[in-house]
Amino acid sequence: MPTILGQNQYGKAENRVVKITRDGDTHHIKDLNVSVALSGEMDDVHYSGSNAHVVPTDTTKNTVFAFAKEHGIESAEQFGIHLARHFVTSQEPIKTARIRIEEYAWERIATSDANSRFIGSDEVKHSFVRKNQEIRTAQITFDGEKWQVVSGLKDLTVLNSTNSEFWGYVKDKYTTLKEAYDRILATDVSARWRYNWTSDEQRMPNWEKSYEQARKHMLHAFAETYSLSLQQTLYQMGSRIINNRSEIDEIRFSLPNNHHFLVDLEPFGLKNDNEVYFAADRPYGLIEGTVLRDGVEPQIPVDMTNL
Repeated sequence: MPTILGQNQYGKAENRVVKITRDGDTHHIKDLNVSVALSGEMDDVHYSGSNAHVVPTDTTKNTVFAFAKEHGIESAEQFGIHLARHFVTSQEPIKTARIRIEEYAWERIATSDANSRFIGSDEVKHSFVRKNQEIRTAQITFDGEKWQVVSGLKDLTVLNSTNSEFWGYVKDKYTTLKEAYDRILATDVSARWRYNWTSDEQRMPNWEKSYEQARKHMLHAFAETYSLSLQQTLYQMGSRIINNRSEIDEIRFSLPNNHHFLVDLEPFGLKNDNEVYFAADRPYGLIEGTVLRDGVEPQIPVDMTNL
């Protein structure tokens, strides 16, 4: 045979499941986008078309919805663990299950007499987070023995309106950028962090609390770092999480530098005292990096495009 089968997987992608939990008059909502990928003894279906080892993708879809009822959705990670364990342990040909989940956050609409608080350090007055824009992510992989849980978020837009500089960089004949000693620093955070929980024999993290705390430390580090480069801020964000969350060993960031350029108002006889900016959407600098607990080997892919 001139060809052989390489890596393969199959499943049902992007199952949108919304679970409403009714606690009297108080309702709770979990809104997930769940993708299932299964792999194992699948040579025959590729070589001869025999479906004897194939769990239909429609069955995987139905399982997602049934498990939302049977197990509830405590967290994206816990829901993914239930699914991965089920597919690997209930179907002999299935050796590995990978569950990818995106979670869309819903916030209660406050009544007119309700109070709201900014998420982050109360004393910082120049940092902002766009509410309800980020998407929570989780990827759970199980091979029948070991687990890998990689959680994170994307599209978390943050901005510092001061306490950021950029100067002292390499200059050549193509350099036109002026050094900045007081600039806007803004980015859309994409982050993935890996838990050191890999076995059922270990104590499982509190997934909801861990996510909330990782997000909090990320925001605090962004707000409280006097930044001389986005790279410096990236490292501080990752270090803050790892130093405060013992269950997390590795975190990788992809941070576009959302440039804000001062607008030249002199033609109109106006002075622009760091007040009016042009927000450029492209091209943009793209800063990426991994922060690790000392002694830990990296496992999160450098290219997070499909993670």
